Amino acid sequence: MALATAKDLSIIFLALESIVVLVFLAILIVQVTRLVRLLREEVVPILGATQETVGAVRGTASFMGDRVVQPVVQMASYTAGAGQVIRTLFGGQRRNGQTANTQEGDTNHE
Repeated sequence: MALATAKDLSIIFLALESIVVLVFLAILIVQVTRLVRLLREEVVPILGATQETVGAVRGTASFMGDRVVQPVVQMASYTAGAGQVIRTLFGGQRRNGQTANTQEGDTNHE
């Protein structure tokens, strides 16, 4: 008699457990469906807008490099070269902040 009661209780328990698992499975399916809808309706357009923005930034950076930065660097290099030519021709050579007339071993400073 006790064995039959245990068998009946275990069958009822397994039936209830199956119902709970099916309810959780249904909830999981609904959540996955909502996630797919969210991805399709919101995330994909955001990614598209982000790609457009990255393209615009890339174009802006290229334009700035070609039209602003490169000419400034060229002008700075020409200016540095001209300054070196002027120093070489008129100002003497400098070595470690000293003019060419100052001796390296000379420690007599007035």
